Amino acid sequence: MEHASGAHISVIIPTLNEERVIVRSIESLQALGPDEIIVVDGGSTDRTRELAAAHGVRLAVTSAGRARQMNRGAELAQGESLLFLHADTCLPASGLEDIGRALEDLRVVAGRFDVELDGNRWSFRVIGALISWRSRLSRVATGDQGIFVRKVTFEQLGGFPEIPLMEDIALSRMLKKTGKIACLRSRVVTSARRWEKEGVWRTIMRMWWLKLLYLCGFSPYGLKRYYGDPR
Repeated sequence: MEHASGAHISVIIPTLNEERVIVRSIESLQALGPDEIIVVDGGSTDRTRELAAAHGVRLAVTSAGRARQMNRGAELAQGESLLFLHADTCLPASGLEDIGRALEDLRVVAGRFDVELDGNRWSFRVIGALISWRSRLSRVATGDQGIFVRKVTFEQLGGFPEIPLMEDIALSRMLKKTGKIACLRSRVVTSARRWEKEGVWRTIMRMWWLKLLYLCGFSPYGLKRYYGDPR
């Protein structure tokens, strides 16, 4: 299906043991009519691949690593534009049309959505608002925000750096130097499970500390070894 700009959009979903959410994610996307949905699995040991295949998406398998998985999806994609979407993140009903309209501006090379968390706590609303605000000021997005990019630009940059953490931040910083970044007001809804599991303020401090260390030049490999993956 062509969207507002006439651009064809390929949606790429990296997965690893996402059987609890993958069906909802695929079905909500299919209702919006993307040109293709590509699930790239990193070696799930649950029913993720089985469930994805049963829903008619294109399925690929790689070794684990979100950047590697998303790059593989981009290689397979037929669309002129790529949308990288986490398995626990859902687009708004207008999401694909919003991307199409943003890309009508030829200066726009990429973009992201505002975000909200699906939990009921007031703190989750604040977190979503702060993430959106920070991203709007910095023009740097996290993967939870649904990063989209013109495929030609993505290929020119060499895709996501295949590092164990911060691949979304690294790509965003490269994209800023390439052209205009669209900060959409429409919101994706992403799971609050990370905050619910580890605690709201502990998770916030951990994520900001990791980003600060990364921006100060610390190796993402070292950060992964000492702090694990906060996502």
